[in-house]
Amino acid sequence: MNFTIRRSEERGFADHGWLRSHHTFSFAGYYDPQFMGFRSLRVINEDHVVPGAGFPTHPHRDMEIFSYVVEGSLEHKDSMGNGRVLRPGQIQLMSAGSGVTHSEFNPSATERLHLLQIWLQPQTRGLRPGYTEWHPSTASETSPKVLVISSDGREDSAVIHQKADVYRVRLGAGETVTHPLVPGRGAWFQLIRGRVEINGHALKSGDAASTEEAGTVTITAGEAAEGLLFDLA
Repeated sequence: MNFTIRRSEERGFADHGWLRSHHTFSFAGYYDPQFMGFRSLRVINEDHVVPGAGFPTHPHRDMEIFSYVVEGSLEHKDSMGNGRVLRPGQIQLMSAGSGVTHSEFNPSATERLHLLQIWLQPQTRGLRPGYTEWHPSTASETSPKVLVISSDGREDSAVIHQKADVYRVRLGAGETVTHPLVPGRGAWFQLIRGRVEINGHALKSGDAASTEEAGTVTITAGEAAEGLLFDLA
C-alpha cells in the first residue's frame, strides 16, 4: 500500500496567546493547496487552550464537527440547549446542519486544555442540527481499536451524517493493530501522541498518514501511542 505522510512540523500554525493551534489542512489564515482536506475530512486542528479561555459563541452550518479531548476539560454550550463538560478520551459530535451557534471553553483555572477539533462534510446539506457524545466504556478503555463514530451507530458509536467510520487507536509499546481498507475507501491516521510505524512508515506525535489503496493497514507502537483512524467513503 502506498501512503502519503503529513509531518507534524509541516502543518500550519497559529499562536493567539490564549490558543496555540496546528492545522493539518488549510484553515483560517493558513492555506496550502495540497492539503485542503481528505475525502469528506475537511479540518483537523490540534488545539492547546490556556486556563479560563476558549472560543466564544460563533455560528456554523452544514458541517459535522467533533472534538476529542486529550488532556484537561472542555466546556461546551450551544443554541440547542446543550451544556456539557468533557474529559480526556471523550468525544462530542455536533451536526451543524441548517445552522447552530456554540462556544467551547477551558473551564479550569489551572490546567491547559489539549484537544483535536475535527470537521467532516455531511452527505446532505440543510439537516436538522443535532448533538451527541461518545464516552468510553470500561472495556473500550483498554481496547487497542474502538469504533467511536459511524454512520449507523453500531458498537455504541456516535452517529455522523456521512459514510465515515472513526476509530480511536490506543496502543502500548510493541502492540499492533490492523484495519482492512476495502476498495473505494480511503484511510487517514492522525497520531496524537507516541510513536508508531504504519505499514513501514515511522510516525511521531502530530504526524499523519493516508492511503486510498485497498489492503490491510497495520499500526505498531514503538512506545505508548494514541491516535484517530478515519475510514472514509
